[in-house]
Amino acid sequence: MSQVSTRTVSDGEADLRLDRWFKRHYPWLGHAKLEKLLRTGQVRVDGGRAKASTRLEAGQAIRIPPLGEPPKDDDKPREPRPAKASPERIAELEAAILHRDDSVLVINKPPGLATQGGTGQSEHLDGLLGYLKFGAAERPRLVHRLDKDTSGVLLLARTASAAAKLANALKTREAHKLYWALVMGVPEHRQGKIQLALSKLPGAAGERMVADEDDGKNAVTLYRTVDTAGRRAAWLAMAPLTGRTHQLRVHAAAMGTPIVGDGKYGGAEAYLTGGVSRKLHLHARAIRLPHPDGGFLQVRAPLPQHMQATWDFLGLEIDKEADEWLE
Repeated sequence: MSQVSTRTVSDGEADLRLDRWFKRHYPWLGHAKLEKLLRTGQVRVDGGRAKASTRLEAGQAIRIPPLGEPPKDDDKPREPRPAKASPERIAELEAAILHRDDSVLVINKPPGLATQGGTGQSEHLDGLLGYLKFGAAERPRLVHRLDKDTSGVLLLARTASAAAKLANALKTREAHKLYWALVMGVPEHRQGKIQLALSKLPGAAGERMVADEDDGKNAVTLYRTVDTAGRRAAWLAMAPLTGRTHQLRVHAAAMGTPIVGDGKYGGAEAYLTGGVSRKLHLHARAIRLPHPDGGFLQVRAPLPQHMQATWDFLGLEIDKEADEWLE
């Protein structure tokens, strides 16, 4: 680009940050270069100065100064190709859809499928999202994450505007999440609040979170005991008020009741005998939050097969109380 031009913000880009708008349209323009253009007033929104964090509105005019020539003819970002997936995996993802509209897609993430790529991850949901476009111009976007071995409700945005609004709802605690977990033993108090700061501990065995009241980040979880299998195990409803990595797993272990199947934080004591699955028994049961197009969205996800089998084995029955929100 060798001269000044003007571009209009589309309806699907409303509420997108200005820096993310540039990332979508000019992916080869570095952040430092953009900041300089903003600082010197060369990039403007509706004729006025703007910041990288400025939220855009549909119909606004963005002044684009000369940016030099892009490395390729097309200045639009190329959508990544979907990772190769078997017909069975694609069918599984389509069958896992809990809700779909023009702005939001919600799936019941199967356990064992990583949300995003990482060391040793040959398959992950982010690489498969191209199979879930359903006629949309772009693939859906991840709005939050679940651990690889955690199942349940996972939000995907189908437009940039929806992604920004959903992310803001999650950040400002307008969203309410409900998890179900089976833990070893029974908590001393049937319900309560766990407030234990956490920090990351690097290591060869992978990312691990530890309690750290001095330098850790604040982490708060509400919990309620829904039912018990004697003193052997307890079914907990858990609501994270913060979003730290492995928060529910660490908090459950800190009470002396690690989540069944969580050898990482519960060690050998985190497994039940009698034929109960050794998989992690943690499930994102439900979410409730403002819908990007107005009103509220509330979605629940049925238990994965291994957890349902454990519920049946222990005689745990799902009723209305189990789905009550913790607030």
